[in-house]
Amino acid sequence: MRMILQLVATCLALTFVTAGCVSQSAFQRKADEAAHYAVQSRNLEQDYAKLMEQQKQLALRYDEIAQQMEDARNTAAALRQDNLRGKADIERLEKILADRSNEAGKAMTDLRQAIDRLEVEKRELTVQLDREQLARQARIAQLKTTYDELVDKLETEIKRGDVTISDLQGRLTVNMVEKILFDSGKAEIKPAGLNILKRIGTILNATADKNIRVEGHTDNVPISPRLKDTYPSNWELSTARAGSVVHFLQDSLGIPGERLSVCGFGPYQPVAKNSTSSGRAQNRRIQIVLVPMETPEYKP
Repeated sequence: MRMILQLVATCLALTFVTAGCVSQSAFQRKADEAAHYAVQSRNLEQDYAKLMEQQKQLALRYDEIAQQMEDARNTAAALRQDNLRGKADIERLEKILADRSNEAGKAMTDLRQAIDRLEVEKRELTVQLDREQLARQARIAQLKTTYDELVDKLETEIKRGDVTISDLQGRLTVNMVEKILFDSGKAEIKPAGLNILKRIGTILNATADKNIRVEGHTDNVPISPRLKDTYPSNWELSTARAGSVVHFLQDSLGIPGERLSVCGFGPYQPVAKNSTSSGRAQNRRIQIVLVPMETPEYKP
């Protein structure tokens, strides 16, 4: 631009000189104007250069701000996504908490109901235990009465040592040696033995809440050859003797058969040593045992 102005000024000067019709003062004036315009041109050029530099700086600033705005838009988009995810997480957690709250409420309700049921069961068990305790005390008292009656009725036989009576953990046992009931090698009850069994059976029949188990026991001396056909072993002999006692209790005293049972143990549950005659005599015995009724009565 400056070159253009200088060229204009030079052309004007040459025109005036060539024309020859311009005065010296007019020429000077035009020269001054040309110089003035040259100064203004330089100033304009400087201003233009400054404006270009400012434009360059503004363009850089614009690019920087544009990048910042792009970064800000990206950040804002990421924050929106985070916000959406956060809301989704909150909603999911709220649902989980609500579900768990409902579950906890139901569990509490179930727990309260269970506690109520347990309280009812506890009261029922307490009442049942009280009843059982009273019944047990009554059974103990009855057994004590039965024991006392047996001791009283069998005083003579007890003093002779032919009969012993024991009460162990609610199981009353009357133990009778063989000689007061049976002859050697036989299962028929002697008349004296029937008298003893009658006294015993009459007392035991009154204990209607107990079963009566009759057990036969022998020593370990083998069965004699003359009895082998009738009693192949001591097992058969012990069982036959217990069966005779059971039949007498049922047939003569009217004790129900469902309360009676027979056990033959032979020589396998001794109470004394079989190496002596007195020990073998103790092992040859009949035991009548009162046992609890453990199974309900079955009626076809």
